[in-house]
Amino acid sequence: MPFDSTNADLQVIPVKTPDELKRFIVLPARLNAKDPNWITPLFMERTEALTPKTNPFFAHAEVQLFLATRGGRDVGRISAQIDHLTPQPTPGRLDGHFGMIAAEDDAAVFQILFRTAEDWLSAKGRTHAVGPFNLSINEEVGLLVHGFDTPPMVLMGHDPVYAGKRIEEQGYVKAQDLFAYRADETGDIPEIAQRRVKRGLPAGVVLRQLDWKRYDEEVATLTDILNDAWKDNWGFTPTTEAETRQLAKALKQVIDKRLVWFAEIDGEPAGVVVFLPNVNEAIADLNGKLLPFGWAKLLWRLKVKGVKSARIPLMGVKRKFSTTQRGRMLPFWMMKASRDTAIGLGYNRFEISWVLEANTAMTHIAENVGGTHYKTYRVYEKAL
Repeated sequence: MPFDSTNADLQVIPVKTPDELKRFIVLPARLNAKDPNWITPLFMERTEALTPKTNPFFAHAEVQLFLATRGGRDVGRISAQIDHLTPQPTPGRLDGHFGMIAAEDDAAVFQILFRTAEDWLSAKGRTHAVGPFNLSINEEVGLLVHGFDTPPMVLMGHDPVYAGKRIEEQGYVKAQDLFAYRADETGDIPEIAQRRVKRGLPAGVVLRQLDWKRYDEEVATLTDILNDAWKDNWGFTPTTEAETRQLAKALKQVIDKRLVWFAEIDGEPAGVVVFLPNVNEAIADLNGKLLPFGWAKLLWRLKVKGVKSARIPLMGVKRKFSTTQRGRMLPFWMMKASRDTAIGLGYNRFEISWVLEANTAMTHIAENVGGTHYKTYRVYEKAL
């Protein structure tokens, strides 16, 4: 698609100053103001996520943010980044990533944003652009292409209906789809699994909740399990302990130790599952602001009133155990224990996300615990 010269006043600027970063962060809220399912992220959290001093991702990645403007008005944004920890899928291929995409429903805006991001990646030797990753595959991933009629869960994205078409107009094609499954308190693990669970844990298997007094050590254990469990997944990029620690620190006020379960086999950490209270339910009417009273409202809703929904963003079993009889049952034991605890605490809606469409083992688990596929996030790619 040739660039339309009638949009000569349309330009892209690299984000360099704190004011430009603020404009970058707040733009999606204005673009999505009429969407009843849009939830504005907390400005403080977004600022920390996009600042090198507070996000360990920048220690192993190069990142450039861009703003599109027309006549002095911000009309779009995009990021271009290279994660040096990402393994390359094939010899000779060098992937770069794009993300944070948000723009008015205007082909010219999408075109100039992607052309700028692609030029930046090409100049650094990248052969393909893949995304959206906000900013890494271990953070928010994919563009919403199905399930626009409900708000997103914590750490999941929400995009306008037109965005997918506009991205495809730039020559991008589907690389992978990621699924989100919705379940409620009436769902349960399959009857055959229930019978085995009711027999009790076999010798050598222990389930336990997160030990708050050893929080940092627990975070390191979680990182080790997930990096091992997910190693063979599409797009796998190891999470550094610093990144996990930063996320755990950011979520420490909302994590409920009763909803994080570890499994051990013969004394060795073997699996983990995390139920995360859906913070989005608590911040929906704060418009991204915690001051002057937003912080008090958030804590009251999370700690006193309580939210009713939770997301399961993390679950994994170490590969050395996953093919054994005891290891194959770990997801069901952990899910049963954490789900029953969550229901006892008043949670009645759950999301299992995200799950790679090709990960049939996990899609079967999600379906077998009563989950219904209700949202799809798409990762696109393009040869540069």
